[in-house]
Amino acid sequence: MDFGRLITAMVTPFDHSGEINWDETARLIEHLIADQKSDSLVIAGTTGESPTLSESEKLELFAFAVKQAAGKCKIIAGTGSNNTAHSVELTKKAEACGVDGILLVAPYYNKPNQEGLYKHFEAIAAATSLPVMLYNVPGRTGVSLSTATTLRLAQLPNIVATKECASIDQVTAIAAGAPEGFIVYSGDDSAALPALAVGAYGIVSVASHIAGARMKDMIDAYVAGNVQEAAKLHQSLFPLFKGLFECPDPLPNPSAVKFALNERGYQVGDVRLPLVSPSESEASFIRSMLASL
Repeated sequence: MDFGRLITAMVTPFDHSGEINWDETARLIEHLIADQKSDSLVIAGTTGESPTLSESEKLELFAFAVKQAAGKCKIIAGTGSNNTAHSVELTKKAEACGVDGILLVAPYYNKPNQEGLYKHFEAIAAATSLPVMLYNVPGRTGVSLSTATTLRLAQLPNIVATKECASIDQVTAIAAGAPEGFIVYSGDDSAALPALAVGAYGIVSVASHIAGARMKDMIDAYVAGNVQEAAKLHQSLFPLFKGLFECPDPLPNPSAVKFALNERGYQVGDVRLPLVSPSESEASFIRSMLASL
């Protein structure tokens, strides 16, 4: 399965009562495919506020996205959790919804060791025929999937990729040691181009909601050997990459990008508690950032 080089981790649009806004979900999917050039969409990942989505909401989103995308891009379902048995069952149900792949975050809070991580991912992968992308994000989970464990998991037939947020060093080591067919994605927009330079294949992005077409141009330029052009595009996008997360102080994702989308006319609503929308000063910063793009 080729998920492409630009994958958007899609926000979940909510209405004024905090329920899923299905009309705007359809509109956003079309925008991300047609205007922002996404090759795949992650549905109900961290950016989609997976911790506050019910299982029934996730399954509705998976099925809706598959139908709306209609083969124009791949749909990757976020089914990972810190409960292996639940992830197995949700993955089976996601497969029945017709999704193209699975994204599995490293188990958070209970902090398994490397053998526990391996067995967790192994059990879920064994429960599906779909291609699986690992997701290592130690800043959120409190545990880091090591290079050695990632490469061990890469030997399993349907574990085909990883979204790596630990470090460029780890991206380098995984890309260097990966078996043929296993690919590495950066999970950090600001590291997308540096990651490509050390062997990554693409990016699982948040900023692509706003500047996906330019990010695709950056990736295409690098792949074509136009490194200077890619660097210029990266430099022009860098304030957006950083601003969506720092704003100028750290602001938990997806608060900033949902605000930015609302400013751009996509009525994706607020974030669900315990996240909160940007403060007045943060909102002003985001508006200025958007105006400078």
